[in-house]
Amino acid sequence: MNKRTFLKTSSVIAGGALLAGDISCAPEEKKEHLTNWAGNLRYSTGNVHYPNTIGEVQDVIKKSQKLTALGSRHSFNTIADNTENQVSLSHFNKVVSLDKLAGTVTVESGMKYGELAPYLHENGFALHNLASLPHISIAGAVATATHGSGIKNGNLSTAVLGIEFINAAGELVNLTKKNDGDKFNGAVVALGAFGVVTKLTLELQPTFNMKQVVYRNLAMSELEKNFNEIMGSGYSVSLFTDWKNKNINEVWVKSKVENENDAARPELFGAKLSQQNLHPIETESAENCTDQMGVPGPWYERMPHFKMGFKPSAGKELQAEYFVPIEHAYEAMMVFEKLTEKITPHLFISEIRAIAADGRQSGSADDSAPFVRARFRRGPGVRRDDCRLARRRCAAVRRAGRHARRALRRQTGAARWLEPDSVQPRAARVVRESVGAWPRGRRARHRPCGVDARQAVVSR
Repeated sequence: MNKRTFLKTSSVIAGGALLAGDISCAPEEKKEHLTNWAGNLRYSTGNVHYPNTIGEVQDVIKKSQKLTALGSRHSFNTIADNTENQVSLSHFNKVVSLDKLAGTVTVESGMKYGELAPYLHENGFALHNLASLPHISIAGAVATATHGSGIKNGNLSTAVLGIEFINAAGELVNLTKKNDGDKFNGAVVALGAFGVVTKLTLELQPTFNMKQVVYRNLAMSELEKNFNEIMGSGYSVSLFTDWKNKNINEVWVKSKVENENDAARPELFGAKLSQQNLHPIETESAENCTDQMGVPGPWYERMPHFKMGFKPSAGKELQAEYFVPIEHAYEAMMVFEKLTEKITPHLFISEIRAIAADGRQSGSADDSAPFVRARFRRGPGVRRDDCRLARRRCAAVRRAGRHARRALRRQTGAARWLEPDSVQPRAARVVRESVGAWPRGRRARHRPCGVDARQAVVSR
């Protein structure tokens, strides 16, 4: 498969880049070693910098021999880790400007989608898509081509019109979609390889209301001939399954409100409309989930699966993703279904979503590409300090992932995967080729670490 084909059918998996300088950094104080969101990783350094200005970010970069940037730390491995220095742009969390005439907003990179969305709605605007979690930082989500869902909806990076970052030489760089073409495209989904992102300009649309309903127990066989119709039955659609009994446990359908009096249909290809709010994992409380039952609300309170003010998802978990062209979707699902005994013991739930083209050199899809997201659990009763047990659980997850990707490769020949410990050298080369040479001889160094769709050097 050549590079062009690879980019059309897969999401990029690549390791982090380290910014190389000439002078070792001497932080003013030692801070506690941070952990990632899932709790499976404790970072190797306690030297975390929290700059407040562009000048301070430049100073940190120039003085650092090794530096990786942090966002909201929704990652599952060491992609944002190193033993010397980390920088957090959590103080860069403000709206810079809102251009109502142009329909754009410029924000600082550390701002989270859940913080930006209410502001946009109050001013009459919306984003075209959101991830299932509103807790993630905008720069981290964009840099990793983080997706929402919807056959006609591109991932979050497709809203970017301008980007500002500080490169390895400490220089401030601004690129725009209008003026910088391929250079801009390569810099948007760059996994942090170009430097530390400080600002982003996003394209907006008029605000709108949404509603969501959930259908229960869809026979997988219905997807063989009706996959596109089911995935296109709303603005954003997600399928949740534990791969038991050839059954889709839940179908979440999120739709724009055209008429508040329109009632949801009672069945969707045999699946029954739920009469109660549900969590993607049926045994979990739905308290943390966005409102269902067809209740109208602002776009940002329906498009994500989870509310901003609550604990997202199920907490301690690892995630693996498999990207499959839409024409292979059902075929790929049957590969997973045959592996039920191997993967189900380690699984919370799997989610199947569809996304549209993104046009990015390192993006997730050049054509509408559904993918399966498998959330593997570490296991009940695993404490963060119980490293031996955690390692055993993670090893079991990795074995299950190997079974899945080998079977997908044999069956479809088209799948690409993103797992906590996987590396795809070809994808890494794509990022390196996009980066090119750093100024003043400071070339970004690639470190091959596995990355999932919500992590990178900027580790949201």
